[in-house]
Amino acid sequence: MPYSVTKRLDFCYGHRLMDYDGVCRHLHGHNALVEIDIQADELDHRHMVVDFSDVKRLVKAWVDRELDHKMILRRDDPMVAVLQAQGEPLFLIDGNPTAERLAKLIYDQARSLGFNVVEVRFWETPTSAATYRQR
Repeated sequence: MPYSVTKRLDFCYGHRLMDYDGVCRHLHGHNALVEIDIQADELDHRHMVVDFSDVKRLVKAWVDRELDHKMILRRDDPMVAVLQAQGEPLFLIDGNPTAERLAKLIYDQARSLGFNVVEVRFWETPTSAATYRQR
């Protein structure tokens, strides 16, 4: 596809990794940066692949509502019950909330909202990113 645009989003979240020997086994937080690549064969009637504000309105709204300032944990993490009892905001997934899994989660959500997403880069830190892309 000859046309491509990238929308960047950012949000804050916490997580930890179960069955992991490194420091990420402890609860901690990140300031994530997400880059969403959207492609098209042809430009639309506005001469755009997609309006950046549409991506912000739909995808960023979902990220803000579901992920921003939440603990993203594996569904079977023992901390889930503790944090729920304290009224803490959570987002639960079936596997470890790695950067790779979060890249795919955002990819899938953006696709379900109708965007022709071909790749999502999830920057967990300024020097570490995971990518999920269309095959």
